[in-house]
Amino acid sequence: MAGLREKYKTEIAPALAKSLALGNPMQVPRLSKVVVNMGFNSTLDKDVMKTLVEDLTRITGQKPLTTQAKKSISNFKLREGMPIGAKVTLRGQRMFDFLERFINAALPRIRDFRGISPSGFDGRGNYTMGISEQTIFPEINPDDVKRVQGMDITFVTTAATDEHARELLVQLGLPFARASEASR
Repeated sequence: MAGLREKYKTEIAPALAKSLALGNPMQVPRLSKVVVNMGFNSTLDKDVMKTLVEDLTRITGQKPLTTQAKKSISNFKLREGMPIGAKVTLRGQRMFDFLERFINAALPRIRDFRGISPSGFDGRGNYTMGISEQTIFPEINPDDVKRVQGMDITFVTTAATDEHARELLVQLGLPFARASEASR
């Protein structure tokens, strides 16, 4: 079976050019990167943070960058420089591999799944969605999880509008919920 990257080049891009009436092939929207971000509580002990970073590494296949606090905020018991999250930016083949695993293996494992919310577009052709736990990914053994952690996944596209980005993501295989189901 051909990978998602090849499917995009041979089937999806020509279909998008035709359906969106784009004459120039450079105008066809494409996925430029996928950013997976996991924010965690700054009061977590180092072992739990290390385990969460390892989980993110297993999920994405790439070592995450640990993000640190830029400012000290006393109400949150946060000091400047403390680790507050981890993020991975996926491009190229790793991006398409992650997207394929996400669509075919992780999304079907979500309980009572009726499609992803269509309201996560930012107005510039990018889509962000949240996942409530990392155990939906087959790379993670639920018995080894010390702490259930959510994450945000952002799909950055070259599309000029949200409608073009939505069409691209639908063609890539993301199952969007209908607007009537998403409001429930």
